[in-house]
Amino acid sequence: MEKLSVKIGEHTVSISSTSNRIIDWIKKNFQIIEKNSTSIANGPDLSIHIEDNYGIPFMDYDVEITSDLNHIVYRRADYLIRVNGTYNEAVVSVYDELALKHALNNLYSAFLVYNNWGLLIHSSCVDHQGKAYLFSGQSGAGKSTVARLSSPRPLLSDEATVVKITKDEIRVFDSPFRSELTTPYVQKSCQLSAIYLLIQSLDVKALPLKKSDALLGIMDKIFYWHHDSSETTKVLNMCKALVEQVPVYNMYFQKNDSFWELIS
Repeated sequence: MEKLSVKIGEHTVSISSTSNRIIDWIKKNFQIIEKNSTSIANGPDLSIHIEDNYGIPFMDYDVEITSDLNHIVYRRADYLIRVNGTYNEAVVSVYDELALKHALNNLYSAFLVYNNWGLLIHSSCVDHQGKAYLFSGQSGAGKSTVARLSSPRPLLSDEATVVKITKDEIRVFDSPFRSELTTPYVQKSCQLSAIYLLIQSLDVKALPLKKSDALLGIMDKIFYWHHDSSETTKVLNMCKALVEQVPVYNMYFQKNDSFWELIS
C-alpha cells in the first residue's frame, strides 16, 4: 500500500491505496506535498483510503445517500463513499478513473460544507492580473470554451472551482478537479472579483444582477448532495455571503475572447 499527501485549497489530504493505477492518477492530477513538509507534520485534515474494482461503469449522476450514527454513505453505480460523521476519514471504492474523479469531487465538496469553509462551484475560473473571475452556467453554456479562450491567463479551474468564503473575503484556489484543461498555476490563491453567468448570444454584454437573482443563479451551480437540512442551511448561508461580497452578472457572449473587453 502506498500513501500520499496532497494539497487541495488550504487542506492537507492523506490518500492511501493498494492500486498502482489509482496512485498514478493521484500523482498526475493533484499537488503532492513533500514528505518533510510541516503540513504533513501537523497531520491531515482528511484521510481517504481508495479501493478499486467496485461497481459498474457510469450510468447517471444519481447518488443515493444513507446514514447511521457513525457514517454517511454516498452510493452511485460506479462508486461508493463511506465517510465518518466528522468528515475527516473516508473509504472510497471506485470502478474507474471517471468514478474516482467524481467520488473525490463529491467527498471534498461535502467536507467543505461540513466545515463551513467554502463551496465547490460548477464553473471555470481564470486568474487575470492577480484577481479571479468565475464563469458558470447551465450545462453546455460555455464554461470550458471560456477557459480555453482566456489563454494565456492562468487557469484556476475548468469544471469545479474551489471557493473559500468568509465574512471578510472570498478567495479562489487552484482546483485539481479538472475536466480537460490542465495548466500549471503558481499563486496560492486569488481574491474573487466577479462571477459571470454565461449565456451564448450574438451580443456581447454583461448585465449586473440583483442579489436575490444572483443567489438563485448560483444555488444550482453548487456541487452538493443533500442529506441533512443543517448542511443545506450552511450552503445557503455561504451562497448569501458570496453574492453579498462579489458582483454577479449575466454574461452574453460569443465564442471568441471579446468578452474579456467587458472585464479588463
